[in-house]
Amino acid sequence: MQAIDPAELDAQTGGDADLAREVLDLFAGQCRSILPRLADPAVPRDTRADLAHTLKGSAAGVGAVRVRALADAAEARLRDGTGPVPVDDLADAVAQALAEIAEARA
Repeated sequence: MQAIDPAELDAQTGGDADLAREVLDLFAGQCRSILPRLADPAVPRDTRADLAHTLKGSAAGVGAVRVRALADAAEARLRDGTGPVPVDDLADAVAQALAEIAEARA
């Protein structure tokens, strides 16, 4: 399974390759910014939930299906305080998405 669904990315960008590169770059930057703070237990839960929500939306915008699903799960668990937050799985999914983005750039 691809980390970035090209059909979803095309749907979000209207098939515009330049726009796709731009939103992928924005997504990559958000991942690099958000993930460390989301994983930091010293950051308040509500702030971490908001970060997960932002990441979920960004992932949806580029077709990063697994990142979106895991960010959604993280947000829900942070908001209701139930169960462990899937930070390691989310980090793996983000790493796969970032690797795909980098590979597409090469």
